[in-house]
Amino acid sequence: MTLPSDIELRRIDGSTTTTGEFAGKVLLIVNTASRCGFTPQYAGLQALHAAYAGRGLVVMGFPCNQFGQQEPGDATAIADFCETKFSVGFPMFDKIEVNGERAHPLFRHLKSAAPGLLGSEAIKWNFTKFLVGRDGKVVSRHAPTSSPESLTQEIEALLAA
Repeated sequence: MTLPSDIELRRIDGSTTTTGEFAGKVLLIVNTASRCGFTPQYAGLQALHAAYAGRGLVVMGFPCNQFGQQEPGDATAIADFCETKFSVGFPMFDKIEVNGERAHPLFRHLKSAAPGLLGSEAIKWNFTKFLVGRDGKVVSRHAPTSSPESLTQEIEALLAA
């Protein structure tokens, strides 16, 4: 299932774009939170960004407050946290919902294209990761317990394709 190019995305600074901006790139799309046990994964996500952005990887962070209320801040607080604690340089987007009736269209698509265990589409927690190939096809879904570093081989293969 190919990622539509017309899904609207609101950046954390309030500006808007669409998924079409990222066409031809390998995408690592992650729902994030600032007060989660997995929050240190921001460091690994930033390391992947630093290592592979020049070859066409785009790490995309989408803050979400649906799991344990672990992302309570507004866009300014989230952006400040990401910059000061982890020097995040990859694109961050406005806080969204990933499950339920108000789930963002991007995550509806990702969940449908790459369901989780036993075919469940629901995202279970913060830092669920989706990899999308240059062709826009959703390649894989990874649990929050999967470290960003564990995706290196898969990312390199997608970048080489």
